[in-house]
Amino acid sequence: MRTPRTTLRWAAVGLLAAATMTGMAGTGTAQPGSAGIASVTEENDRQQTVMVYSPAMDREIPIQVIRAADTTTPRPTMYLLNGSGGGPNESGWDVQTDAVSFLRDKDVNVVTPYGGSNSYYTDWVRDDAVLGRNKWQTFLNTELPPVIEGFLGANDDRALVGVSMSGTSVLNLAIARPGFWKSVASYSGCAQTSDPIGQEFVRITVENWGGGQSVENMWGPRNGPLWRANDPLVNAEGLRGTAVYLSAGTGIPAAPHDTPTDRRVQEGRIPLPVQILFGGPIEAAIHSCTVNLANRLRELDIPVTFDDRPVGTHSWGYWEDDLRTSWPFLSQTIGSRTG
Repeated sequence: MRTPRTTLRWAAVGLLAAATMTGMAGTGTAQPGSAGIASVTEENDRQQTVMVYSPAMDREIPIQVIRAADTTTPRPTMYLLNGSGGGPNESGWDVQTDAVSFLRDKDVNVVTPYGGSNSYYTDWVRDDAVLGRNKWQTFLNTELPPVIEGFLGANDDRALVGVSMSGTSVLNLAIARPGFWKSVASYSGCAQTSDPIGQEFVRITVENWGGGQSVENMWGPRNGPLWRANDPLVNAEGLRGTAVYLSAGTGIPAAPHDTPTDRRVQEGRIPLPVQILFGGPIEAAIHSCTVNLANRLRELDIPVTFDDRPVGTHSWGYWEDDLRTSWPFLSQTIGSRTG
């Protein structure tokens, strides 16, 4: 049964705290200078949009929430990050895939931030004239979890999933806070950011696709230390103790997603020639990055699960499949039912 769409503003935030009496934990209500909940919009009986204030970015961040199917006991949380589009403008998991319907019957809370387009979900050294202030690593690793997990009544088991741009980000987030994330899954995310090819790919994402003023506003000069500090391949040792799942295709087009029968192509979300002519080479390059990371983790004797797909372009149909394929792995790491 759907509930009426309502918005709870600051003056009504006490109603959220009262929810602890019905099985929900505290809300982490925002106080001046601290992270907290500014408002909650009920989307339906299981989904909410929660506005969370970030002190680091000094703004409210929309968070899409899907509550666990069974909330009789605290459940784990999966943070599902969008790609370079950040989620708005029909560029995210909710509209490009069946992730919402697939996850609705799972005993896991799902948290998806909106925003952060072309930011690599990292902490930038300077504000950008176009992309603004980005302190996403601070937000995702420090500010958001206690607030949103308190609101959801979640336990301390959490997984982190990213795709394309955020497939790089989730690796860096896990490296930056060892032991905090039980597992991390990177779908078509390039781990190499500090070599010339990796740097150019990052520049294209930030400046060409995102319209950012300068990629150096993110990690400083390309010969500076922050590029290596944010290179998951260079810092692969930091993934020790975190369960790692990687996936990538070779860039070779294949059915059913690289054909006119794919629903995203039928709906006009992306022209098929663009998906093949651009998505093919992009995925081929990312496949090389992913193979390098998988090999490095094995050299370090760090367990890794690698779905080395023999076909597939850089496109949402494959990432929809990746979420389903990796779910047994993710659910096992955070103690959720696989069904």
